[in-house]
Amino acid sequence: MHDTQSTSLAIIVMGVSGSGKSSIGEKAAARLGLRYVEGDALHPAANVEKMSKGIPLTDEDRWPWLDVIGQEIAASLAKGEGIAVSCSALKLVYRERLRGAAGGHLYFIYLDGSKELLTRRMGERKGHFMPSSLLESQLRTLEVPTGEPGVVTVSIDDTIDGIVEAALKGLAAIR
Repeated sequence: MHDTQSTSLAIIVMGVSGSGKSSIGEKAAARLGLRYVEGDALHPAANVEKMSKGIPLTDEDRWPWLDVIGQEIAASLAKGEGIAVSCSALKLVYRERLRGAAGGHLYFIYLDGSKELLTRRMGERKGHFMPSSLLESQLRTLEVPTGEPGVVTVSIDDTIDGIVEAALKGLAAIR
């Protein structure tokens, strides 16, 4: 994909904690010439505090956060600028809310991996507020986006560069 094709491209890099949303999002955005936004940085302080204590977020906790992400996407698209955002987007209703904010012009890169791989990756992270104890809750909440429009599913059982390459090829195929 060339930057000229990416000017109004909006992407959510999604998956449970430990799937690599930030790493993949940053590299994919750089390759596509998009602005990257770390979705975790948009969480209200109360959400970060809950997660830091190992308390799963509720839908009511997530709505304001999803709305801020939606506003970021809408603002970028209104300026004709592309954007990539990391966001767990675990449920269909969350993804639909984000699609609505983007005017329907939104792609998702779903990072898919085994529970064992995710657990190992979370154990290796340093300085992240999300404890590995919340992985079970996220896996129970996850509604896999298979069959939804604009979704590319990529296995995380590869290097970061390999995952990014697979994601970009998948995006090119559905655009």
